[in-house]
Amino acid sequence: MTTSAHRVAVLVRDGVLPMELGLVHQLFGAARDPAGERLYEVRTCALSGPGLIRTDADFPVGAQHGPEALEWADTVIVPASHEEDESLTPGGLPAPLARALGASAAPDSCTRLASICTGAFVLAAAGLLDGRRATTHWLSTDLFARTFPSVTVDPDVLYVDEGRILTSAGEAAGVDLCLHMIREDHGTAVAADVARRTVVPPHREGGQAQYIQRPVPARESTSTSVARAWAEDHLHDPLTLGELAAQASMSVRTFNRRFREETGLTPMQWLTRRRVDRARELLESTDHTVDRVATEAGFGTAASLRQHFVAAVGVSPGAYRATFRGARS
Repeated sequence: MTTSAHRVAVLVRDGVLPMELGLVHQLFGAARDPAGERLYEVRTCALSGPGLIRTDADFPVGAQHGPEALEWADTVIVPASHEEDESLTPGGLPAPLARALGASAAPDSCTRLASICTGAFVLAAAGLLDGRRATTHWLSTDLFARTFPSVTVDPDVLYVDEGRILTSAGEAAGVDLCLHMIREDHGTAVAADVARRTVVPPHREGGQAQYIQRPVPARESTSTSVARAWAEDHLHDPLTLGELAAQASMSVRTFNRRFREETGLTPMQWLTRRRVDRARELLESTDHTVDRVATEAGFGTAASLRQHFVAAVGVSPGAYRATFRGARS
């Protein structure tokens, strides 16, 4: 473990979902630097820890640390507990939980806080989401919105990044949120390596729909995955919707409908996001000029790259490169 490893505390409560706890350890634990050193140190903590915590399964988990780990951490992650979350109200955190989150939740704190699934109810009850966008599991968004009217609830996305405060949808969206944080901390190459190690999709954009009516094509349907795989190898080409549809042997209308059913995005939205991902990889790993990055990523011109990159990432390609080159120097 390197001395500069980012410190992550996972706060578990009775009723925690084991999958959510496990995915945090698996994903952050798989993040390594070029020398193979771990980039994160993850500790599981509980208000009553150290000790055993009930889960929503038929086995407990052992928390090796108490609430002091929250003050130690650079990032605090709050998984769901269906025993408690949906009953929380504004300012209604149980006193031990409010005390434990105190320093991390302070307005001047630099600690990053993230929730998985209905863990967002904890952040909202602590007042951390007032005036911010947030999400939670789609089955709980109506209750969440009624209970916390000062929060702008987005029921349709996988996760929301509000800077220091992040929230995600149901369990699997926790994977996307963790990969997003790793990507923001250490770049696309590290996040992609973590995804490969854990055999999960390397990048699902936070704005992708969390609940897609038909995520798996019907048996008689033809998937658009062939077209997506082909597009990944041809991002540098000026692809058209007709060309993509032809790869799937579909009409444009059928292809567009099935693509949205399978991904929650239009083909062009998906293509733009994949090209931004490719540009990020090139900016991190090569000395190519911005013009060349634009060409190889499929944007054609530096101006087009800058427009789409700033919209997706929030900074210019040059600023992005400087940030990650500086982090590695």
